[in-house]
Amino acid sequence: MSVALTLTEPRPRKAAPRHLADLDLAGCQSVLSEIGQPAFRAKQLRQQYFGRHVGDASQMTDLPAAAREAIGEALLPRLLHPIRVDSCDGGKTVKAVWRLYDGALVESVIMAYPDRVTACVSSQAGCGMACPFCATGQGGLDRNLTTAEIVDQVVNAARLAEERGLGRLSNIVFMGMGEPLANWARLKSALHLITKPVPDGIGLSARNVTVSTVGLVPTIKKLAEEGLPVRLAVSLHAPDDELRDELVPINTRWKVAEVLDAAWEYARVTKRRVSIEYAMIRDVNDQPWRADLLGKLLKGKLVHVNLIPLNPTPGSRWDASPKPVEAEFVRRLREAGVSTTVRDTRGQEIDGACGQLAASVREAGTPGRAGAKPLGASGAAE
Repeated sequence: MSVALTLTEPRPRKAAPRHLADLDLAGCQSVLSEIGQPAFRAKQLRQQYFGRHVGDASQMTDLPAAAREAIGEALLPRLLHPIRVDSCDGGKTVKAVWRLYDGALVESVIMAYPDRVTACVSSQAGCGMACPFCATGQGGLDRNLTTAEIVDQVVNAARLAEERGLGRLSNIVFMGMGEPLANWARLKSALHLITKPVPDGIGLSARNVTVSTVGLVPTIKKLAEEGLPVRLAVSLHAPDDELRDELVPINTRWKVAEVLDAAWEYARVTKRRVSIEYAMIRDVNDQPWRADLLGKLLKGKLVHVNLIPLNPTPGSRWDASPKPVEAEFVRRLREAGVSTTVRDTRGQEIDGACGQLAASVREAGTPGRAGAKPLGASGAAE
């Protein structure tokens, strides 16, 4: 049974807890004043949280021991309750499953490469875009994440990467659960916190942050106006409206031409190359004529194509294109002058690859497969 396209967030079950990542410096100072603490502690807290990736006030030794519990309750409630962590690729790919304050579940993935450590983070619990080949989309939308829940995934990913010896977190991709631009207000705040220098934020380069979208045209324009040179990735998956209407239901609102026009305007404003994400689906969107049409649409633009071998999901009727078909698709795009690569399919064994998030999340409370370990209170595997 297909899932309906959903652009309106379901009503939250209860209010989210207050967290320092939802407040500016003045807001943190005000809360500290309410509990009888000096204002200067706000910078201490933000230095520890954003700069040292410490999310537990009891571990902040620069705070008075007698005040740590009250400060933690007021500004550092645990947002992501660890369920388990899976790893594969020799420990270089790690997927964490988190339970949120209201019981919703989200996943985030860390991938270590020779030249970078990337965290793939979620912007929503579930997804309302209803793409039929994506496990997350077929699960439907639970709710938007708060700014702090988004940022806390990054902080936890940085800590996990350090604890596991993977290196320092350097890149963020908003390619986890959810459509980032459907949660625009919180995404915008999170982007600023991720890219502001410590202690006002995590201090990552905006040029190392990628925001993926299925093509919410009005919000692509808002992102361009925000003044952050993050990379835009458009999940296109078909060059023609007839097929894209089926594969990416939002296309019934904004057609291929409108989405690409918004992407080219984004590239013009930010001077950043746009990524086109294209899942290769056997006998569905991998025909040579579709490669030629895609090349024609993209030729001469500031663009790069990421072809994604479709990753398996339970019960899906979709399958990945054969390698010879994939190679011919690549050849035709490159012949048209379009920069093209095939994405490394990291994390398949732990359902952590593109399109697989939420494929096993419903079983997150049950024992995991080989390599899965329960998470301890620090977020590290015990």
